[in-house]
Amino acid sequence: MMEVYPIYLNRLDKKKTVLIGGDHEAERKTGELLERNARLTVISPRLTGPMEKWAVETRFNWVQRTYRTGDLKGAFMVIVAEFEGTVNEQVYQEAEQEGILVNVMDDIPHCNFTFGSIVKRGPLTLSISTSGAAPTLAVRLRERFEKEFGEEYVPFLQFMQDLRKPMADTYPDFDKRKDLWYSLVDSGMLTCFRKQDYEGAYKIASEIVGEEVVQKTFE
Repeated sequence: MMEVYPIYLNRLDKKKTVLIGGDHEAERKTGELLERNARLTVISPRLTGPMEKWAVETRFNWVQRTYRTGDLKGAFMVIVAEFEGTVNEQVYQEAEQEGILVNVMDDIPHCNFTFGSIVKRGPLTLSISTSGAAPTLAVRLRERFEKEFGEEYVPFLQFMQDLRKPMADTYPDFDKRKDLWYSLVDSGMLTCFRKQDYEGAYKIASEIVGEEVVQKTFE
């Protein structure tokens, strides 16, 4: 069983990511990367329809051919979604020599990192891994979490983000502020957001942190 250490990458717009392949798995991974504004280069002689559209829109750089040694120069991360012959081995060897993060999908021996099964709700990201023991369990858990963690988390987390500065200004004492944050999370606000009862959510927040603090989120 693999021993993995979970991390979350950011600033992908500042670093080059290379994706090799143009099939439906490549399309799915491309969509995920574009959602995070990745600076992406795709290497493949052909693309799916949606990927061709993204290429025309210059949302990524398309190298319309098969992989060649040297294509990873300057890359931070490489993902192989589709390959033939020994491309997986060649990419892995180049990535290891250059110190690049590499993932060959469905080929654990040629990976130095793996992807979790992801549930995303606005700023909330849940990543599930079974360390390669049972990927199908990770999928089932993701399906379960997709039901349990609904779209109400999007406005809730946006509101919590908007509260950060007013809370810091009004409650400079860290321990006091921390207690209030927990009170907000443990309150019935999420239920209100789930019902789209925003007035009710703001009323609860006002009772906990003060109406003036909540009002500052709308300024």
